[in-house]
Amino acid sequence: MAKRFVGWTIVFDLDGTLVDTAPDLLEALNHVLREEGLKPVDLSTIATMIGHGAKAMIVRGMAAQGAEPDDDRMDALFEQFLAYYEDHIAVGSRPFENALDALDLLINEGAILAVCTNKRQRATDRLLGELQISEKFAAIVGADSVPDRKPHGDHILLTVDRAGGDRSRAIMVGDSRTDERAARNAGLPFIFVPFGYETETAVEIDPDEVVSNYSKLVPALLRLIG
Repeated sequence: MAKRFVGWTIVFDLDGTLVDTAPDLLEALNHVLREEGLKPVDLSTIATMIGHGAKAMIVRGMAAQGAEPDDDRMDALFEQFLAYYEDHIAVGSRPFENALDALDLLINEGAILAVCTNKRQRATDRLLGELQISEKFAAIVGADSVPDRKPHGDHILLTVDRAGGDRSRAIMVGDSRTDERAARNAGLPFIFVPFGYETETAVEIDPDEVVSNYSKLVPALLRLIG
């Protein structure tokens, strides 16, 4: 029986798409807040900022308590956040339900898998390494490894190139409008996973497919490739 995904590259976002990284990101933020003499915050305070980077989370976490870092202090807080986060990067972070089974099925069916994330490369490599899933991906491309990051379409296209894939036979999977815009800018179909950290709905994002659980990913991909 022929393998169904030979020649296809499936590109995944990371935070909120493949891996639930919120617990460790939140703890890194709360470490920074405690060091500033502020109270820790809960996930609902900063969930929608996760896809926008550490600085956005710091600003939101401090603003929730009526505080605001000046520009000079922000750089120090940012580095403090990153140092703590990288040292505790996989304490609570785990792949989403059925994600690993879906990845293995796609690999067995001949697909090329890749990660395209706005997370920094070093943190991305460390997270996937500690979760012991790096080997599943032909390319892992962080935000600081390309000239332009998502929503620029080149971030995805360069990821496909580095994976050894064909740009005309690639599909993007993500949890945010940033991912959708990047996919459209790259001229690729987009699959939306609604269990991530953004507040946009599928209606607002208008994806080609919606996958509420990774057990439904392969059927959605088969519909897209015809």
